[in-house]
Amino acid sequence: MIGIVVQLGISWLIIWWYEKGDLRILGLLPSKKRVKNFSFFLIVAVACSSLTFLLRHYIALQSWELNPEFSLSTVLDGTWFVIKSVLFEELIFRGVLFYILIKKIGTIRAVIVSSIAFGIYHWFSFEVWGDGWQMLITFLATGLAGVIYAYGYAKTFSLYVPIALHIGWNIVNMVIFSNSNIGRQLFVPVEPAPVVTISYFSYYAMQFTPVLCFYSINGWLLWRLKHAAPA
Repeated sequence: MIGIVVQLGISWLIIWWYEKGDLRILGLLPSKKRVKNFSFFLIVAVACSSLTFLLRHYIALQSWELNPEFSLSTVLDGTWFVIKSVLFEELIFRGVLFYILIKKIGTIRAVIVSSIAFGIYHWFSFEVWGDGWQMLITFLATGLAGVIYAYGYAKTFSLYVPIALHIGWNIVNMVIFSNSNIGRQLFVPVEPAPVVTISYFSYYAMQFTPVLCFYSINGWLLWRLKHAAPA
């Protein structure tokens, strides 16, 4: 949490130096419209992320069960980790530097720069540096997600939408279905995993349908949103 406070302090210094502005340009002050957007896009992201595990269940016959070692503190710690990591990343990649980029080079170029940086960052956070195939997959997956997050800020000039999308996707993967390196959370895969034979089409449909839905549905919804002016 201290790191986020430091980020906010540095962000304030940067925007004050750039245009004698303040942190209102991040759109963090709550309003009825922002809370409504947050709730709506959170639900959409949760639905898209949940599709991953629904397809795994029906195509690969994978099942989950309540974590035998479940405790409320474990899930709360996992949820807090997701929130902190999302806030950290959003303040870096969709914060005041992204706002300045929009002003300097325009929205489209700023979104491209932000999403490329977001994809490269995940080479290191996912620890895939040196594995060319994994680096390519990670860059495409997280870079395209970065496009959606950046577009969410650029369209609303508020971090509510990108934070909602980011948390919604991560909370399902990391906390609800324990599909990350933060440990066993709410549900865990039933062991032993079933051995099934599926077609290449079914495999790739299972892998890529959820993320394609996430990109396309949210991109379309954001395109339909009325463009907001910066605070």
